[in-house]
Amino acid sequence: MSKALVIIGAGGHGKVAADIALKIGYENIVFFDNNDSIKECVGFPVLGKSEMTEKYKLWDFFVAIGNAVRRKEIFEMLEEKECRIVSLIHPNAVISRRVKIGKGTAVMAGAVINTDAVIGDGCIINTASSVDHDCVIGDFAHIAVGAHLAGAVHVGQKTWIGAGATVSNNIRICGECMVGAGAVVVKNIDEKGTYIGVPSVKTK
Repeated sequence: MSKALVIIGAGGHGKVAADIALKIGYENIVFFDNNDSIKECVGFPVLGKSEMTEKYKLWDFFVAIGNAVRRKEIFEMLEEKECRIVSLIHPNAVISRRVKIGKGTAVMAGAVINTDAVIGDGCIINTASSVDHDCVIGDFAHIAVGAHLAGAVHVGQKTWIGAGATVSNNIRICGECMVGAGAVVVKNIDEKGTYIGVPSVKTK
């Protein structure tokens, strides 16, 4: 069988995922999406809802949902069905030989991940972002476009580091936080919430 992939989610994230999949050798690509009005995505067919997995059990699967909670739900549904969940890593990403990347993670073009970083399951390391040495990125976290993490940063599960944000070295950010676009984090974040500004502060 030729290399084949099901992408769940026919939005913007799915479009980028399909482009990466083509570049790394997938020949057959289809989408599942719960929006019945979408019939195709970047030239590939959209076949229906994400629950339609049995016919494609031998294919690889990737969950292209931006919302971390929903991404985790679908990821776990695929695991229960014993589907093969893969990571998609753009060939123009720069990744140290000593990086560990979990399954179902996307690493976009221009991203840099340096030595001894650990990236969890279902993460998004987005376009031109950087994750420096010894960082730990929790499951289903998102490092958005152009965000930069200095060395030894810990990011909790389902946390979103916004576009262009900067996190200083040795910072710990708890799970289920949102760091706003362009924010600069210079102190640990121990409480869930949304943080914006330079330096970042929690919004009320």
